[in-house]
Amino acid sequence: MGQTSDTRPASPYRLSWAVDVPVITAGVGMGVAYLILNNETPVLTESYINSLNRNDVWELDRATTYNWSKPVARVSDVFLYTSFAVPFALLADRNIRKDYLKIGLMYGEVIVLTGALTSLTKNLIKRPRPFVYNGQVDLHYKQEKDAQYAFFSGHTSVTAAMCFMTAKVFQDYNKGSKAIPWVWTAAATFPAITGVLRQQAGKHFWTDVVTGYVVGAAIGVLIPELHRAELFQKKKKISPSVSF
Repeated sequence: MGQTSDTRPASPYRLSWAVDVPVITAGVGMGVAYLILNNETPVLTESYINSLNRNDVWELDRATTYNWSKPVARVSDVFLYTSFAVPFALLADRNIRKDYLKIGLMYGEVIVLTGALTSLTKNLIKRPRPFVYNGQVDLHYKQEKDAQYAFFSGHTSVTAAMCFMTAKVFQDYNKGSKAIPWVWTAAATFPAITGVLRQQAGKHFWTDVVTGYVVGAAIGVLIPELHRAELFQKKKKISPSVSF
């Protein structure tokens, strides 16, 4: 009896020290930097809050300073938490499921890099959230440390990263699938809705949301792209054409 050949398609991804170590190091490094800086960051003082004038806010963002809704903010939290589970839908694909270690590591890298970059940027920029300008919001909300971390939207960046990573991985394992456009449409829509909810809740300006969307989407696509097997294929050595 002849041996049966393995018809399983080759994995489109490959793990590499040259990629994974720098990515993880960068993510952890930014995360540690954020924790140190955040611990030393004071809350906004009442005098500073009272000195804020919504007329100083860029016109595109100014209307958001009137927004404030805790229920809408809670709905946006649901979108955020749900996004962490979105990549697990990939496990329904048998070929992807066999590469769960590779996908799992990329999933972790996307979360760490997106979360750390977002958090560190928030602390370095220290942009007051829109509701801090709103006179109808109680002072104790404005004096929470998180009230000065508007730029850029973490809910939007994380949901975009999770959704775009899912779409990218699905596409790389299912070349030519008719479902690809639908998967990408869903991946683009989910974080967009999240961003709108954050703006309506008074948590973020439009510029925070758009920036978070772009950063998250970029990381969600970049991490799988950096692991594509084609990038690690060695070129065939060319033998000299002259013999002695």
